[in-house]
Amino acid sequence: MKGLVCLLLLLETFVCVVQHQVDGGLNENEISQQLRSEDGRQNPPQTDTLRDEASTDSQQNYHLFFTDIHAALRELTATVTEQKVNIRELTATVTEQKTINRALETRLREQQTFILEEMNKKNDEISNLTLSQVELRKENREREIAFSASLMQSGSGDIGPFTTEITLTYRNVFTNIGNAYNPITGVFTAPLKGAYMFRVSVFGHGPTSASVAIIKNGEHVVVANALQAKDRLNSSNGVVLILEVGDVVYVRLWSNRRLFDDQSNHNTFSGFLLFPLREQELCRM
Repeated sequence: MKGLVCLLLLLETFVCVVQHQVDGGLNENEISQQLRSEDGRQNPPQTDTLRDEASTDSQQNYHLFFTDIHAALRELTATVTEQKVNIRELTATVTEQKTINRALETRLREQQTFILEEMNKKNDEISNLTLSQVELRKENREREIAFSASLMQSGSGDIGPFTTEITLTYRNVFTNIGNAYNPITGVFTAPLKGAYMFRVSVFGHGPTSASVAIIKNGEHVVVANALQAKDRLNSSNGVVLILEVGDVVYVRLWSNRRLFDDQSNHNTFSGFLLFPLREQELCRM
């Protein structure tokens, strides 16, 4: 575009210079007078003819030259006009493309923002899920409550009879998950509100009966009793109890009753949490 404009300016300058030279030189009358003067001195009869021919040729060349210049200028003007139209079209296309690019950039930023928000939500959900899993594991560990034990850690022999009831201490511990059972005192203390299953078994020799009771907070709940004149005695019993946190359960040997135990572990006391309970669940019961 710049090259075409420069060429047009050069042609216009050239035309002006030629026109100036023509206007600043001799006009047609002066040329005719000089030719007439020269011809009069040299060849008087041919002067008019030569002068007319020279004038005609000069005019024809002059008109042809300027005709070509004007044609070239018109072509250049048309080309420049066409280029201007093309430039306007290109400018409109570039403007439209810039608008499209801005819209795409805005959409891209919105998508990036949306993706980041979704990622943050997912991360929060994962974090919450992780915390929930930790809490669930902790809660499950708290729910893992079970124990089982027998009377004697070693040897064999009788336990009883005694003149009063005594609390039996089952010292040979098989399982004590949650450490809710104390083998020194023989007492199970509920660490969690819930439903618990307890079971006791007894073994002895007649004629003295073998009788024990499962006690909850000092009150008799169930009894395992075996009585016959001779030979071996055995019995068992179990119960499901609803316990609050801190409730205690243990086994007491009745007065004037006797048990026998050895490495066969005939006399056992066991218990475990069936499931925890909430306050509203207790109300429904």
